[in-house]
Amino acid sequence: MNYHNPKLRLEEGHDKFGKIQWRSPSNIALIKYWGKHGVQLPRNPSISFTLDAAHTETILEYTPKVGNHPGIDLEFYFEGKQNDLFKDKIQKYLESLSETFPFLDQLKLKINSHNSFPHSSGIASSASSMSALALCLCSLEHQLFGTLEEDEAFKQKASFLSRLGSGSACRSVYATLGLWGTTESIPKSSDLYAIPYHNTVADVFKTFHDDILIVSKGEKAVSSRAGHALMEGNIYADNRYQQARNRLRNLLDAMEAGDLERFGQICENEALTLHALMMTSSPSYILMRPNTLLIIEKIREYRKATGHPLYFSLDAGPNLHLLYPDSYHATIQNFIQTELKPFCENGQIIEDKVGKGAIEF
Repeated sequence: MNYHNPKLRLEEGHDKFGKIQWRSPSNIALIKYWGKHGVQLPRNPSISFTLDAAHTETILEYTPKVGNHPGIDLEFYFEGKQNDLFKDKIQKYLESLSETFPFLDQLKLKINSHNSFPHSSGIASSASSMSALALCLCSLEHQLFGTLEEDEAFKQKASFLSRLGSGSACRSVYATLGLWGTTESIPKSSDLYAIPYHNTVADVFKTFHDDILIVSKGEKAVSSRAGHALMEGNIYADNRYQQARNRLRNLLDAMEAGDLERFGQICENEALTLHALMMTSSPSYILMRPNTLLIIEKIREYRKATGHPLYFSLDAGPNLHLLYPDSYHATIQNFIQTELKPFCENGQIIEDKVGKGAIEF
């Protein structure tokens, strides 16, 4: 797939200006993407719940560029403050898209980005932020050239571009569930972009809750980018990629059948496998914290005692995602508030659920 289009240039002396705003959610991978090759291509397919409350809002303002200096003229703000580290990352990302969006160097861009959750603490902030930015860029192209009228084509391009900024971001474009990675049994699945995947799953999963327990707000000791790179030397890597493919098939079967227990077992095994891969990398590292393990034990004890379908997942960090059906919300909320909240940093919990995907606002 090639989105390069040299015709997307504005006339000299143009007076184009405007503002675009997108809110894009984070996601929690049920089958994990861990290990990549080429230009942000996955070693194995993955699937994730699209979230709702955990999101990034990105505002892109554009005006005519003043002067003839080369390159992209960017002003970047994160959480209302200029952030040079993030600006450099976004600048490089935009420059890498010069053949896809050759008009970018004809504009002055001002980007404001805001997260509804703590950055770099194991919630997929790059997924929501890079997908929000990619959606803004696709809207910008459409505003200027009218080229992305069809919703499917718009979202596919946004997913493709999101992937180039952060692999997991390509799944955040879609509502409910996003599947990324070529899978023989899934038509239109691709390593280049994600696809929506919700039509064949049981209704119970479309209203699932995901309460995120913030065990630690601190910056991760090892970034996800570095973690992916360490998979290249991991002796378990090849077996892991095959395991992920097998688990994806089993998970999709469970979700189609509405099998909550099988679903939960696979999700928990995937979460622990992810962290096992970190611990078996060279150098090894541990992102879980003592309270992470304590909460896991409490969840298992609660499930054994009550039979309630409460399960956990983990992203690349210490914070737990508690997954459960809407019909158990009141009962499980009581358990979370009384038994688990004391082990969260400052008692912080983000009550989230499966969401409706990115929205322009």
